[in-house]
Amino acid sequence: MENSSSAAPKPAPFRPDSVAGRLYGWVDERLDVGSLLALGMKKRVPEHQHSFWYYWGGITLFFFLVMCFSGVLLLLYYRPGESSHESVRQITYDVKFGWLIRSAHSWGATLMIASAFVHMFSAYFMKAYRKPREFGWWSGVVLFVLLLVFGFSGYLLPMDELSYFATKVGLAIPQVIPGLGPWISDMIRGGPEIGSYTVSRFFALHVVILPALFVPLMVFHLVLVQKHGMSIPESEEKKPIAERRTVPFFPNFAMKDLAMWLIALNVLALLAALFPWGLGDAADALKPAPLDIHPEWYFMSSFETLKLFGQFISGEFGEFFGLFVFTLGLVLWTLIPLFDGESKAGVRGRLATYFGLLVLAILVVTTIIGYAVLPAVH
Repeated sequence: MENSSSAAPKPAPFRPDSVAGRLYGWVDERLDVGSLLALGMKKRVPEHQHSFWYYWGGITLFFFLVMCFSGVLLLLYYRPGESSHESVRQITYDVKFGWLIRSAHSWGATLMIASAFVHMFSAYFMKAYRKPREFGWWSGVVLFVLLLVFGFSGYLLPMDELSYFATKVGLAIPQVIPGLGPWISDMIRGGPEIGSYTVSRFFALHVVILPALFVPLMVFHLVLVQKHGMSIPESEEKKPIAERRTVPFFPNFAMKDLAMWLIALNVLALLAALFPWGLGDAADALKPAPLDIHPEWYFMSSFETLKLFGQFISGEFGEFFGLFVFTLGLVLWTLIPLFDGESKAGVRGRLATYFGLLVLAILVVTTIIGYAVLPAVH
């Protein structure tokens, strides 16, 4: 019996007699692309009323790719150090379409972190941390923290008044840690005050260290998602296997995922074009801080939480206690698979859900409070 008679035909996305088909055949003979397509068609994705939340991981990945592309373009003109603000001014006002690339990069960071928030909470409430997906959850939490550090480190790089004083407030938080606090802040700043050394360190962190940590961990996270598949909500787990609907990953889910990427691209393009990212005056350490200084929205909850604890508990102990409570919450959030690790509903599952709702409520309420009190300081 010939081998060809027992081999299953590999899928081909183009007609063999077309130009695209001949090009595809040439590539397939060398890279075996057809096997990947066959694997994608064999892989099934659950389809139910909550399937919408499956796309947010891909949306986060899309914005990260946009950040990489736009970041490389900005690197061509950005100069870290004492001339950082002037280089950003040139990008914004002198370089053709420089304002658009910078605006897309800045808005992309906001949308990337927003989509990461949605992805993390949707995974949490769908119990995507349960066995055997514990490492997928842990790697996802670390990736989320790295995204926040991306945002914090990149925020200072324009070195205007807002970014300077917001970073100064942020770097004052570790100082409440007894003993090690001042040393940690000085090490991050590169000295007692924010200056050119701080910008150089944040630049190296933003474009070298963080990508070197983020990309391998992201690949590991994606491999785990492919290995274990998409989790399903408990309402779907109760159904018999025969009643659960699935669709092929390729082309059904992949095409919908691509459509979500196109929608995300349109949202980003509209925001970048209609609401260009501004640039304030160059930072001056001798000037007083603006009255309405505040961190970016994704740090507003932690900023307001620490401030509230400081109001109820006077002195540095109040700020330290607030930092301790916030850190404890993050640790409990990360270790939730060890508490609710079974793939069936129970008391622990309900408690984990209540804990997630509490965390979500605290984040939303403290963020709203933080922005609501800003006009009162004028």
